[in-house]
Amino acid sequence: MKKLLIVGAGKSTTYLIEYLLQKSQSENLCITVGDLSIDFANRLIRGYSNAKAVFFDCLNPQDRHQHISEADLVISMLPARFHFEIAKDCLRLKKHLVTASYVNDEMKSLDGEVKKAGLVFMNEIGVDPGIDHMSAMKIINQIRQNGGKMILFESFTGGLVASESDNNLWNYKFTWNPRNVVLAGQGGAAKFIQEGTYKYIPYHQLFRRTEFLEIQGYGKFEAYANRDSLKYRSIYGLDDVLTLYRGTIRRVGFSRAWHLFVMLGMTDDSYQMENTENMSYREFTNSFLPYNPNDSVELKLRYLLKIEQDDVVWDKLLELNLFNTDKKISIKNATPAQALEKILAESWALMPKDKDMLVMYHKFGYILDGHQRQLDASMVVIGDDQIHTAMAKTVGLPVAVAALQILKGNIKNPGVQLPIFPEVYEPILAELERHGIKFIEKQMPYFGYNPDKILPV
Repeated sequence: MKKLLIVGAGKSTTYLIEYLLQKSQSENLCITVGDLSIDFANRLIRGYSNAKAVFFDCLNPQDRHQHISEADLVISMLPARFHFEIAKDCLRLKKHLVTASYVNDEMKSLDGEVKKAGLVFMNEIGVDPGIDHMSAMKIINQIRQNGGKMILFESFTGGLVASESDNNLWNYKFTWNPRNVVLAGQGGAAKFIQEGTYKYIPYHQLFRRTEFLEIQGYGKFEAYANRDSLKYRSIYGLDDVLTLYRGTIRRVGFSRAWHLFVMLGMTDDSYQMENTENMSYREFTNSFLPYNPNDSVELKLRYLLKIEQDDVVWDKLLELNLFNTDKKISIKNATPAQALEKILAESWALMPKDKDMLVMYHKFGYILDGHQRQLDASMVVIGDDQIHTAMAKTVGLPVAVAALQILKGNIKNPGVQLPIFPEVYEPILAELERHGIKFIEKQMPYFGYNPDKILPV
């Protein structure tokens, strides 16, 4: 019997745990779910005889060592900052590891030792990163096998609210960690290459430099650039590609309104504010505006940001209760970003019957037989409710399938890695299709470049 330890039982683990429980009999699995809340972990395993819930404190070395030593493979669904300690224990105890998070420098530093130990440390195997890597590499490799040369790759992903549950002016609700949404784009300029020219977008301009795209049956979207698209050139084997751009999808109009928070400084997480435990939403908003004893907070904000009263952006701000005098931030020494997150969470929370939507869109430009061609691939997944979300499904299922493939010995290549090789992505994508996570591919007219900018094949 193979023993599998899942640490962290948050929102994204619903489908992950259900899938593995359903497979536990046929795959001869013993599953342990560890979390700070053993009651919550117990609810997720639903009394399966070959599953158990345990108290797991990732900051307690004895706790980690005890439970990891009993497993053959560990799935870490903890916040990314805790993965490295889990990874070091997995290496020490000779256990495989799977995470959905980006590979950072700390995790990379373990690669040599992980390879020596013959272990698989699979990372970036959720949705973005994860499904984006696998679906992109599948098509890129197909184009190459057919004799094509890649010249353009663009990839966009967004967790949104489904149209039937879209009842606010922002056309958005939180389907993932709200903190990540508030801090999106910070930590350096967005980098990409466009028609052979390197481009950089600083944070203060990020949400005013958007791309537009349309997905048949779902309408028009916008996207802002992710931090560093260039780091995927070598990973995808696209070192000589002329355009490489990765972005985050929102509904049209979201970014222009979000830009106002950036301009005001409300997304800043670098300092703490005073008296935020007693601060009203209105006082929080006023904190970022010039002093004027004669003008209202509303008037000062509109004047500072040059917002007309009939602009829909103004209605979006009003909808968030930013000027409410009764509601309190109620967080001691909150940063502006933490306070803003608290305000937004009230307006953008998924209700019990709400459905979310995960959208992914790839554009591939290539030369084949002397002709420029374009292939678009899109995927849309709709959630069922507040618990069984599209986000949880697209994050959790790839993690679960990858874990099973490693345990069965089908993924053998050792090391700290991403799911970019056929032995990894082919069986996982095939299994995801059986669960409704499928791309629609379509050949499109190519509008990418002027002929004099195309490199010879």
